[in-house]
Amino acid sequence: MVSDQALMRRALFHAARAVGATVPNPVVGAVVVTDDGVVVGQGFHERAGSAHAEVAALEAAGSRARGATMYVTLEPCCHTGRTGPCTQRVLEAGVRRVVAATLDPDPRVAGRGIAALRAAGVEVEVGLAEAEARRLNAGYFLAQEHGRPLVVVKAAVSRDGAIAARRDRPTALTGPAAARRTQRLRAAVDAIAVGVDTVLADDPRLTARDVVRTRPLARVVFDRRLRTPVSARLFTATPAGPVIMVTAPEAVQAAPGQAEALTTAGAVLVPAGSIDAALTALVALQVHTLLVEGGARLHRAFWEADRVDRLHLVVAPVRLGDAAVRLFDGWPVPWARLSRVTASPCGDDVWMEADVHRDR
Repeated sequence: MVSDQALMRRALFHAARAVGATVPNPVVGAVVVTDDGVVVGQGFHERAGSAHAEVAALEAAGSRARGATMYVTLEPCCHTGRTGPCTQRVLEAGVRRVVAATLDPDPRVAGRGIAALRAAGVEVEVGLAEAEARRLNAGYFLAQEHGRPLVVVKAAVSRDGAIAARRDRPTALTGPAAARRTQRLRAAVDAIAVGVDTVLADDPRLTARDVVRTRPLARVVFDRRLRTPVSARLFTATPAGPVIMVTAPEAVQAAPGQAEALTTAGAVLVPAGSIDAALTALVALQVHTLLVEGGARLHRAFWEADRVDRLHLVVAPVRLGDAAVRLFDGWPVPWARLSRVTASPCGDDVWMEADVHRDR
């Protein structure tokens, strides 16, 4: 007989198939299993507006769902949005038992889905693989519970702790394997963020290349004084996703012509006086996971604000010397706070990952 743990792992596997594709909704997977352990239906929520995971699994199961157990990575919804309530579909299908990994923090649900199922006589268990389920949806939980996205900082760094030889000139550090992995990381987030110094020095397009992505990828530039030129290459890739310009509240009044030119070029201007204000605004623009790629000053600003949740460092086998631009602009990284630290070869480089906040 297959264990509850193994079946929930299968549901989590299916949920992960839609990472980066469902915002503002969470990723959810579901598996329907008969009493004798036969999987008769499974599915996942593919994108906002499409069938929820429970519905997809029940449709696959058909009449075999009657008397079965459903394993689902998030509490079934009990409200009507773009789709109907999943709790009603579960009851109509005759599911006998529901095992949910965690409650849904959405105020429209928040335990009401579980209560509705129990009131109708369905046996419900909550909490199996809860940590894994919450981690998979960390951006969604942060957006619902704290009003900000999950922040992932990524940087390429030399062996002596530098990210560039000079501030005004890009420095190629890592190899093709790291470049490919970076594109996969970009495909899994809602937005990429850089500082204006990176735009001026590198003129990046900030797109996800050579990967499958079903949603537009937002490109965020932190530019307090609106120094981004309208000729920047990121404006040539607006079909790939919106350009969001986070600026100081007074900058629009101080430079109305530049503000109008950037808006005409395709930018969405977001006045924000702090990192926290910027993150709140980004959630309203359906950004639940934010990949902060550079540069040093922006990385430092996020560290100082204590808003870095996960860290990716790609360490290249080179040294740039004492005069180079330091990682996080010289801000001391609290290495002792890091958890889940891993390091793996990535071509000639080493890709390191770590959690900064243990509960993310």
